[in-house]
This record gives sequence, structure tokens and C-alpha cells, in this order.
Amino acid sequence: MPQNETAPSSAAQTTTVTPKPRKVPRIVVLGGGTVGLYAAKRLRKRLGKREAAIVIVDPRPYMTYAPFLPEAAAGSIDGRHVVAPLRRAVKNVDVLQGNVAKIEHADRRVTIQPEEGEAYSVTYDHLIVGLGSVARTLPIPGLAEQGIGFKTVEEAIALRNHVLNRIDVASSTWDPELRKKMLTFVFVGGGFAGIEALAEVEDMARAAAKYYPELDAKELRFVLVEGSPRILPEVSEELGGYTLEQLRKRNIEIHLSTFLNSCVDGHIVLSNKMEFDTETVVWTAGVKANPVLQDSDLPLDKMGRVICLPTLQIADENGVIVPDAWAGGDCAAVPDLTTPGAFCPPNAQHALRQAKKIGENLAKVLRSAEPEEYSHRNVGAVASLGMYKGVAQMFGKIKVRGPLAWVLHRTYHVMAMPTWNRKIRIMAGWTSALFLRREVVSLGAIHDPRASFRSASTPKPAPEEKKAVDHADANSKGAKT
Repeated sequence: MPQNETAPSSAAQTTTVTPKPRKVPRIVVLGGGTVGLYAAKRLRKRLGKREAAIVIVDPRPYMTYAPFLPEAAAGSIDGRHVVAPLRRAVKNVDVLQGNVAKIEHADRRVTIQPEEGEAYSVTYDHLIVGLGSVARTLPIPGLAEQGIGFKTVEEAIALRNHVLNRIDVASSTWDPELRKKMLTFVFVGGGFAGIEALAEVEDMARAAAKYYPELDAKELRFVLVEGSPRILPEVSEELGGYTLEQLRKRNIEIHLSTFLNSCVDGHIVLSNKMEFDTETVVWTAGVKANPVLQDSDLPLDKMGRVICLPTLQIADENGVIVPDAWAGGDCAAVPDLTTPGAFCPPNAQHALRQAKKIGENLAKVLRSAEPEEYSHRNVGAVASLGMYKGVAQMFGKIKVRGPLAWVLHRTYHVMAMPTWNRKIRIMAGWTSALFLRREVVSLGAIHDPRASFRSASTPKPAPEEKKAVDHADANSKGAKT
């Protein structure tokens, strides 16, 4: 355990102890995503081990580079290569694996719930909040049971295996209605995440279908449901319209200004009165700030985000600074100085730069210097729509589409991927795919690897017992008739 943390109580509750004096200030970073990783890296670069102790808290031991999730779902990138192990990416920091259960900044304490064992608390001198966001769901009947999110690498790989498995199974299924249900894939949400996930997975599925002579590629049905009248609001209407046109050319059904009303047992009911069946519902319709912030004494806005000043210091609604507290990324309301009255959009571009600024500013404050304001003008947006297809808008004016936009997408994001280890592995995978093609094998059994072992281990009745059971069943049926 890190020095000065409280021991867990026998009643699964945290206990309070008087912390021992520390030789160096402790900085606790909540969240090991883009903000947490890059803020810790910059802090460690500016401050030696004798100047500060840094602790990262996250339920996963790695940072996920979200912009590459669509390509991981399509098999263009190995899922292991879109994550950066925290212990390897950031040197000389402590990593605590667990969920943040409670934040008590007034007492400089956070409560951590590990995957196993009882909760414990950690005290600190300075806090960085980079908890990110979670999927924003709605109380739609059947969604919790049928839907799959697209926020983690586990979800991306599960979606890939599921889609390929449905194609596998459908190729040997002769019931036309069941086959149609298996080969229908619904994506809800027309933002960057939804469009890229839909386009990449559809491209992969069409490529895989070529190896199934029992299937006609026209049997694959991809459906997009979007509540607003347009897609990709992050780019111009021109590029959004171009993307819409390209997706429709690929026979992807698109329902704009339409909502998902129900998906109970895979039966889709849309607000435009359309109904059909599916076994795949992918939910990408927005995100919200991590709900653990509600169980804290930090000031939040109406959307549940931590209120920040342009310096990335946490402050209340009146602008009064909360001492020793910083925040950035999806869970923070950071004023956008390039657009007065607006807040920085929740994307990787801002999260990465805010993280570095947090590290710089906190290092300055610890050395009695003044923090600087964060200001960044959006350099553009890039999106992949499958192999050799994409759209890009650079510096608000330059619009690119097709193969060149796809190259820009890959170039920008591979350079933003943390650690050269991951950059090289991703580029090596892309290079090999040019000559060997991407894999279209489903490893769906990986999600329940013990299934076959359980089946083999289940005792089977002896022949005499089976005859007795069959005889008893026959007598029971005879009695009923």
C-alpha cells in the first residue's frame, strides 16, 4: 500500500487515521486515460522523485486510445496495440488499480474500491481529476439487455467477434427469418464514434462475406439511427453530407431525426414506425461525465462536469479557486478561450493538450510560479470510413475526402498514440495488412473460454439411468394424454 493510506475495515468501510507527515507532496491522479497518463508524464518530466510522489488510480492498468477503437473493431489494428500499459508508459509513478468510490477533497482523501478486497482510502496534497466519461444511456426498453457500448477496447473486440460469429452461424442457418435477424446490425448514434464504428465494421463484414459462398453480401443489413437531422456535427455540413452519400452508396440504411423506442428481445421499434429484428444493437449515442463525481465535494455544472478555470484549476461557480485541485478532459467544463462563452469539446485533441498544461501548471505552482491559461484552436477533425476511405477537415477550412483523408486520419492518430512501442506495432500491423490482408476470424469463444470445459466436465447419465429417465418421461406423457 502507498504510504499514508488507511487500512480497510472489517465491515467493508474505510477507516480514518491521522496521516503521517510526508517528505514530499503526493499528487493523486484520478483516471489513467489520456488526461491522467499525459498529466503524470509531464509532471514526472518536470518534477523529480524527491519533489513529488505521483499516484495514478484507475480500474484498468492501461490507457485506451479511443480514436483507434473503430479500427480495432474492424481488425485493422490488434486490440492490444490501442492500449498503453500505465506502468510501462509512465516511469516512477505508483499505479493503484481500482474504482474511485468517493472523493473528499476537503479532507484531501479519495476512497478506492479494488476489484477484490475491501475499500481503502488514500490521502493526498494535490488532486488531478481525469475520470473521463461513460456511455450516456436512456431508459429504452431492452437496451440494457441487448445493447453493447463502444467506449472500451473490450467492447470493440467483443463487437468484432460477435459480428463475425453471426456471419459464421448465419452461413449454416436455413431459416430465412432467423438468418435475416442474425445479419442485421443496428448502430445508434451518428457522431464520430458511431459513424466510424459503423463504417469500419461494415467494411470488415463485407470483406469477410466474400469467403462464404453460402451468403450473398446483399443479405448483410447495416442500419444507422440518429436523432438529429444530420451526422458528424463535428465537421461541416458539406463533409457530413458527403459521408451520408458514401454510406448510402454502400447500402447502409440511415434514419435521421429518428429515435430508438424499444429493442426488447432484439425487436427494434423506431420512432418513424419502422420495426424489424436484430441480434446486434451498438449504442454510441453520446457520453456523460463519470457519475462518481456526484459523490464528491467538488463543484459541478448542470451536466455533472467539474467546473474549471482556463488555468484548469477547479473553481466554484463564482470563480473561487478550490485549492490544490485540477481537472481536464471529458469530465471537466473548461472554457474555450478561442470561442468566448463556449467550452472545450470532449475529444482526444483537447484532452491531450489539457493534460500537458495541467502538468506544467501544477509543477509551476509547486515552485511558487503562476499557472498559465489553456488555449487551443481546434486543428481539425479526421474520420475513417473503412479501408482507403475517410473525411477530414483541417483548420476549419481545408476539406479532404477519400484515400487522402484516410491517410491523414492514420498519420495524425498514430503520432498521437503514446509510446513508440505502440506506434511501431500499429504501423507494422498496417504494413503487413497491405500484403496479407486483415484477419476475418471470429474468436467469440474467448468471451466464455470455459464453456467447452464445463460441457466436458458435466457428468452424463449411464445408459441404464438414461433408459430409466426416458421410460419415466414416456409414462408421464401417457398419463397426461
